[in-house]
Amino acid sequence: MTRRVAAIDCGTNSVRLLIADIAHDSLHDVERRMEIVRLGQGVDETGRLAPEALDRTFTAMRGYAALIERHGAVAVRVVATSATRDAANRQDFTDGVREIFGVEPEVVSGAEEADLSFAGATREFGRLSPETGLPTPDGTRPPYLVVDIGGGSTEFVVGSTHVDAGLSVDIGCVRLSERHLRGAGDPPGAEAVEAMTADIDDALDRVPQEVPVERALTLVGLAGSVTTVAGIALDLDEYDPHKIHHSRIAANEVHAVSRRLLEMSHAERAAMGVMHPGRVDVIGAGALILDRVVRRYGFAEVVVSERDILDGIAWSIAKA
Repeated sequence: MTRRVAAIDCGTNSVRLLIADIAHDSLHDVERRMEIVRLGQGVDETGRLAPEALDRTFTAMRGYAALIERHGAVAVRVVATSATRDAANRQDFTDGVREIFGVEPEVVSGAEEADLSFAGATREFGRLSPETGLPTPDGTRPPYLVVDIGGGSTEFVVGSTHVDAGLSVDIGCVRLSERHLRGAGDPPGAEAVEAMTADIDDALDRVPQEVPVERALTLVGLAGSVTTVAGIALDLDEYDPHKIHHSRIAANEVHAVSRRLLEMSHAERAAMGVMHPGRVDVIGAGALILDRVVRRYGFAEVVVSERDILDGIAWSIAKA
């Protein structure tokens, strides 16, 4: 029996929609949309969601509500993550979402965010290979370290067919850009990049205390910063999710792209065909997070996934 569901992921930088038909062990996209709304604008500094950020988010959501009605989804789940978790006025967000979709949004914990990201990213791997430790047909080997680089936080999860351990830390492309790159020059100077690197490394020091990253045989990278780095490394003229999904980007390529982005001006980044306009001012920070993860934990490459928390939300609806 096929069930049509709608999943909404409201993060610090973007709000995304997946309308999907789910039957047994398969998920088929009906609509997959993304709008950069920068909900987390200023949250790291003020602790509150800005009125203009809420307006942008609600405008995008109203468009999504129309699509959900048009396609006849029978169940909707709205998940909000880092920026909303951190905001003192998150009730304003909750009230607006309830009015638009008729459901209560769930402001999930970092641990649940990590679980959903892992489920979305590795479902295909798990279907191809049971928990044997043997290579899957595409060459990936469990256990996986799934790293989801968001706008406000980054999630680290280790597991094979299920989560063994996970942790969310407050390093994200929007949070770090606002903290270190705003007003730091165009391109930013070495001092700002060094300060940002120190913040990232402090967070990465904490991760192995709770997540056994040394057990992982495959690094899987998720979200827009990672997929954009992959698109640049693959020298794509425009963003192509089919070419990016399950691409393998070597550690030296990640480092080269990260360094290149941090040395470019805003105008130079904006001119890249693979770059979404809403990522131009934060991609340097996102790429640096990925670079530090790869280098710090000793991975030779990152396997890039277009499947992520949004897919995990959809699967969770189907199981409910």
